[in-house]
Amino acid sequence: MRRSRRAVVALLTALTLTAGTPAVANPAWTSLSYASAPADNPLKGLLPFAGDYQTFPHSMEWFYLPLSDVMTGPRKFDWAAFETQLGAIAGRGHQGVFRFYLDYPGRPSGIPRYLLDQGLLTRPYTDFGNDGVSVAPDYNDPRLVAALETFISALGRRYDGDPRIGFITLGLIGFWGEWHTWPHDGTTEPENWMPGDDILARILHRYEAAFDETRLLARYPSAQNKNLDIGYHDDSFAFETLPPTSWHFVQRLIDEGVTDKWRRQPIGGELRPEIQSCLWDQPVSCTQYEDYTASVAQTHASWLINHAAFTGTGFTGDKYQRAVAGAKSLGYELTVTEAKLTRDRVSVRIANRGAAPFYYDWPVELAAVDRSGHVVRRWPTRWTVAGIQPGEEPTQLSSRINTRGLRPGRYDIVMRLPNPMSGGIPLRFANTGQDTTSGWLTLGSLRAR
Repeated sequence: MRRSRRAVVALLTALTLTAGTPAVANPAWTSLSYASAPADNPLKGLLPFAGDYQTFPHSMEWFYLPLSDVMTGPRKFDWAAFETQLGAIAGRGHQGVFRFYLDYPGRPSGIPRYLLDQGLLTRPYTDFGNDGVSVAPDYNDPRLVAALETFISALGRRYDGDPRIGFITLGLIGFWGEWHTWPHDGTTEPENWMPGDDILARILHRYEAAFDETRLLARYPSAQNKNLDIGYHDDSFAFETLPPTSWHFVQRLIDEGVTDKWRRQPIGGELRPEIQSCLWDQPVSCTQYEDYTASVAQTHASWLINHAAFTGTGFTGDKYQRAVAGAKSLGYELTVTEAKLTRDRVSVRIANRGAAPFYYDWPVELAAVDRSGHVVRRWPTRWTVAGIQPGEEPTQLSSRINTRGLRPGRYDIVMRLPNPMSGGIPLRFANTGQDTTSGWLTLGSLRAR
């Protein structure tokens, strides 16, 4: 069963309000032991720019793509370049996180050729080492606005709910698609190259309308997005994250009144490139940085780009272990605290020891495993772990099973959340009975007669 993104948001809200009610004690419940979940659990952790890296555990890969690679006319699209990226990442068992851009300093323009041929105004600049390689478009031009709205709708029609995609950052606007044109913002420099708030609102609403399942993240909290089903990404994580500085990420969350939005919408981002390696030294060797643990605690981030952990030979020794611990601290960590088994029902209690909920409604499956280790019967459930909040009392789930017809003997009863992407990493629970390869968690055993 797959619920829409909006249905999951409603479920997240409901669980936020109700999951804290303790279940009634029952002597038939059996406790399950905790063990730290793997650092490469899906849809969380540290991730590299797209590529085949074996140096650090991860479940996702990041990439940029110029809009000009796919949009060839006002309503014409060639998705080959995008498919190549998604296909390569999925082939490595990972999900993609990405952003389309028009203007990436130092790279050739990502503006569709047909718009340039129509005379779209562009502005050269030398900032960020660009030296005129890229150009900033006139974001207020109606032709460009119409193109962006058409593209977003086409992207949603084709890719909303595609299991190869982990998250989408909105992109398209500003340098690097980061929704700013600093210093050309009307204060540092007299001209403001950003589009008007009305246009930003149009782009935001078009994204929200186009995507019902795949999760979206905007660069900055704003009045235009605070009430939308869109999360956020902090691309200067642990560098310009903590309050009270006005432009820091958490202060922006505070100012817009969205400090609890993480309960329903994901937070991601990138460790500031200058600190991606030195932050894991002991003592920290960065000349400027913010406390990583505090940054995670205040943002409830689920994933961060940290490409330095993957380059060359990667991190080693204690530095590697600190980075692994940092990856594990991101996002959810679901653990089954107790289970109760009968021949016609399975019940579990699940707690979240992480920093954020799991945001996707992946179906939970139960099965019986015989003494030879073979799965002999499977039972789908209507369970979801989406929205189980950190730090609250365990959420109780129960489902009927039918053991009639099983050969007499003892069977292990197991559960798992398989990744909907073929070859994708399954969600692993933080329990000693978790098989980290297959994804099956052993809940206990029962005897069929």
